[in-house]
Amino acid sequence: MKPVTIIGMGMTLEDLTAKHLEIIDKADTLVGGKRLLDLFKESRARQKVIGKDVDGVIRFVKNERKKKRVVVLASGDPMFYGIGRRMLDAIGAKNTLIYPNISSIAAAFARIKEPWDDVFVISLHGRENESGLFKALEENDKIAVFTDPKNNPARLAARLLENQFFNYQICVLEALGSKSEKVNWYTLAEAAKKTFADPNMVVLKRSPNPAEDQKRLFLGAPDSWYDHHRGLITKSEIRAITLSKLHLAADHILWDLGAGSGSVSMEASLIIKNGKIFAVEKNSDRVEHIKNNKKRFGIGNLKVIQAELPQGLAKLPHPDRIFIGGGGRQLKSIITAATQYLKPKGVMVINTVLIPNVEAARETLEKQDFSTEIIQVQINRSRQMPWAARMEAMNPVWIITGMRKAE
Repeated sequence: MKPVTIIGMGMTLEDLTAKHLEIIDKADTLVGGKRLLDLFKESRARQKVIGKDVDGVIRFVKNERKKKRVVVLASGDPMFYGIGRRMLDAIGAKNTLIYPNISSIAAAFARIKEPWDDVFVISLHGRENESGLFKALEENDKIAVFTDPKNNPARLAARLLENQFFNYQICVLEALGSKSEKVNWYTLAEAAKKTFADPNMVVLKRSPNPAEDQKRLFLGAPDSWYDHHRGLITKSEIRAITLSKLHLAADHILWDLGAGSGSVSMEASLIIKNGKIFAVEKNSDRVEHIKNNKKRFGIGNLKVIQAELPQGLAKLPHPDRIFIGGGGRQLKSIITAATQYLKPKGVMVINTVLIPNVEAARETLEKQDFSTEIIQVQINRSRQMPWAARMEAMNPVWIITGMRKAE
């Protein structure tokens, strides 16, 4: 039997090397999408179109390779969301030769002139993976999406709006690499009303200028409304419970220590109207996220401080309430330092997903003469499947509340 050769076509014929063209010219059988096979109408080779029946095509290739030189033409790079995986699984690595080429993702980001080493890639081409897309949107600033006629850019934009992912811009790249190629950025609302040429793909980028509707902040607002680093954010349901445990009042001073995205600070401002909020974060990128979120929601009584805890607290006004959403191995020392400044009858709330830190927080608070309460919160969110929804479990979170006893 002869090995099957899989050649990535890149974006245009110009992306094929002399070696690629020589292999294609010597093929007895060419297999590929109709658009690709049409490029070689003059070839003497037998041609087989890859349609919806991919399993049938694989059976055909297995039979042809017994005596024929089979070349499979793949769009873009065959091993990047391409036919290469299916062929490799079916025929075996030792029976295949693979020639890579420019992927549509690489071409897309070259067109929009942005790096893509920080891009999350997801495919909706021939598959229902909307739940995976929504999860990716919660955790990433830049996403590339392979589409198909059903999961097209207009439907995608509409679904994002329906699920309150307002702060994304969408770039639609139509007929990439062809003479009719179009590359344009849109708001989600604009894209939801348009019709786009096939084939196309989409780039979603978190926008610094969210829609006006997004500025109507409320307790437990969607995580996607905030700038944050790859899911490092107090999730919306946990945020609402945490704020309830803080027992906030309009004139309070709140310290948000290890503030991350500052989401707790933002929503605390809905209650603390006359007081002050101080968000302390050591990571410079996250400090920028807090500042962006502050500007987005117009939080006037929030001050952002870059400091590595437990340093940076002595110069702040003494708080009525303290929230600690980070801390890691330094949690004990951060709690001990912070309690020295907390006012009488003050409340400290600590969130953690780490089992050792549950006991560390409780023990440290009680040594400082706090009464404590511990709850565990397990959130399950519905995720849409092809014909029904399922429940997807999120990480359980422990919320430790310490209440300072009256002196």
